[in-house]
Amino acid sequence: MSQFLNRLPGALALCLLTLALFWAGGAFAQEAPAAPTVAEAAPAEAAAAPPAEPEAAPEPALLAHQAVAEVDGAASAWILTSTALVLLMTLPGLALFYGGMVRRKNVIATITQSLGVASVVTLAWFAVGYSLSFGVGEAAFGFSDEQVQSVIGSLDAAFLNGVTMETAYAAAPGLPEYLWIAFQLTFAIITPALVTGAFAERIKYSALLLFTALWSVFVYAPICHWVWGGGFLGSAGVLDFAGGAVVHVNSGVAGLVCAIFLGARKGYGAEPIVAHNPVLTMIGASLLLVGWIGFNAGSAWAADAVAGVALLNTIIAAMAASLTWKIVEVIEKRKPSLIGVLSGLVAGLVAITPAAGFVDPKGAIIIGAAAGPVCYAASVWIKKLLRYDDSLDAFGIHGAGGLLGALLTGVFATTAINGVSEGANVGNQALGLAFTVAWSAVATFVILVICKFTTGLRVSEAQEEDGLDTHLHGEALEHA
Repeated sequence: MSQFLNRLPGALALCLLTLALFWAGGAFAQEAPAAPTVAEAAPAEAAAAPPAEPEAAPEPALLAHQAVAEVDGAASAWILTSTALVLLMTLPGLALFYGGMVRRKNVIATITQSLGVASVVTLAWFAVGYSLSFGVGEAAFGFSDEQVQSVIGSLDAAFLNGVTMETAYAAAPGLPEYLWIAFQLTFAIITPALVTGAFAERIKYSALLLFTALWSVFVYAPICHWVWGGGFLGSAGVLDFAGGAVVHVNSGVAGLVCAIFLGARKGYGAEPIVAHNPVLTMIGASLLLVGWIGFNAGSAWAADAVAGVALLNTIIAAMAASLTWKIVEVIEKRKPSLIGVLSGLVAGLVAITPAAGFVDPKGAIIIGAAAGPVCYAASVWIKKLLRYDDSLDAFGIHGAGGLLGALLTGVFATTAINGVSEGANVGNQALGLAFTVAWSAVATFVILVICKFTTGLRVSEAQEEDGLDTHLHGEALEHA
């Protein structure tokens, strides 16, 4: 009986989700008009009349965020490719990057978290995430259209209602809307997947799924709308080319809150906790580097010169940060570790993300060179000083690197690269970061409280001691 009661909430949730999807399919389906019968056909004498001029096809009904698609084949081909590259960043890139850095007894659990996040976010994005992020809100609760639109989207496109083969997102009319939705989905997937690095080796899988569902709707979607979906930060001139605030600062701050809320791993600080397979981390980091080309260069939304400079800037910054991280590590520890060099590489990728399409290569190399020591300090010195267990440095790399890159975007953005850079300044960037940090921290804390009193958050001490692989998933890596 106790086993049945334990499984009952999950079964009910699955049933509700299934019913919701069936309802969505039925609610938005429209009956095709019946073909006319012979009795309803035009009189015979009308057949002898000259044929009427064919009527022009009616313009499709558009939602407030849509435009009629004017598909650009080259741009669409590049964004199709970029979508695949960004998805590659999470599966298998981030999964292997994180999986190599945990202990052997938690590898399967850590990799499974990335897949669980991808599954939950995909369904949430289809249901309401896309509409809340890129829809256009309407007056409600005494607030005007403009006030609502500056804060959140709408539910007009929930379950992709109103999205057709002829529609496009208004800011990207050259891309079919279905492609735009898929491209933006990959950003929504990797953001909470990055958060998992902060609480690796100690969270329940059921808690992870609930946390991800709530976080993607109530944290990611609003911040995405503020910056990219017509909200108040984008309108105020905050520059974020590919996700410095939306993805990295957002996930890094959330990761820090999670790490502090859950507490340290058993034995943290008292016994060595060593990465079980740096080679897996190397493979994952390499996939992240390749996928990041789609992440940054794809955010030009076209196969053009801005995409080209974003691609070059991405590679330059990553290599510069890897080198400067290595220099600091050698000064302190006398040896450059593989994990350290790879962490520096990712730090450079993070820092250049908000600036990739706004700065020239000289600015990119400065941003990357600064990211190495800054992220090293956040991941090693600050973490040790404040004694929190950010397991895989979600905040140390993504939070600190995103903050640095976003601020330096205000310094190095130039209209010689992108006309949108006009008026860029550190003040605007700091404003965007302040709102991002505040909302991410507070909303993440509230979601953690909800999870704690529903699914529970942390595995038992015995499960943590033995490893999450066998206890949560019934699988284990074979020992060599």
